[in-house]
Amino acid sequence: MKNMNLVEINKKHYKSLALFGLLAPITAFAKGGKVFDTFPEKIMPDDAYVFYSHGYIVEGDNPTPEHPEWGVYDFPQVKAKLSDPSYNLIAYHRPKNTEPFSFAKQLADDVRKLLAAGVKPQNITLIGFSRGGALSILTNHELQLPDIKTIILAGCAGLVASHKAVKVTGNVYSIYETSDQVGSCQFLIDRSDKVNTFNEIAISTGKSHGAFYLPREEWLTPAKQWIKHEN
Repeated sequence: MKNMNLVEINKKHYKSLALFGLLAPITAFAKGGKVFDTFPEKIMPDDAYVFYSHGYIVEGDNPTPEHPEWGVYDFPQVKAKLSDPSYNLIAYHRPKNTEPFSFAKQLADDVRKLLAAGVKPQNITLIGFSRGGALSILTNHELQLPDIKTIILAGCAGLVASHKAVKVTGNVYSIYETSDQVGSCQFLIDRSDKVNTFNEIAISTGKSHGAFYLPREEWLTPAKQWIKHEN
């Protein structure tokens, strides 16, 4: 059953939710806290793992490219702030012009390696922004795991909309910016029949698509809460 909950929320309201216990209880994760730019050589089966996929502008050699309107995308800083002691973060720097469907298959294979090593699917999260959000969706589609978490940051746009056969499974979360042209993921949920839960919030920074270029608390705080909490 889909739990469709579209909430326009700001930082103050989100903290109020946490204060009054409206967020689900914290999962008892083992220690983590490591950040990998390649797949880890040693997998700890009791740890939690998060795959972060960056936006299209970062593809190539520059980890801090600058958009003429939206400013600098600080990939290293996003990784640093998104990391957490309760999970390990895996964040690949993709080559320029990475083919989305091929990369999604590779990412799905990496998830399967974690599963084969004993990591529980509920301890695996896919999170991505813009093109990275689309890649997270495509990876979810490849895996079709009912217990995996997928967090989409302004990623429900042309690529996902035009490939109507692409669906998502499991527990899906979405954050979009109200001043951005990329909006709600509701259309993706409507065509997906194996979604356990869907929660979506809208932030309003006035930064358009660049709202996710930096680790702003408006999106970072709820994203990390979703990663660390049960559904």
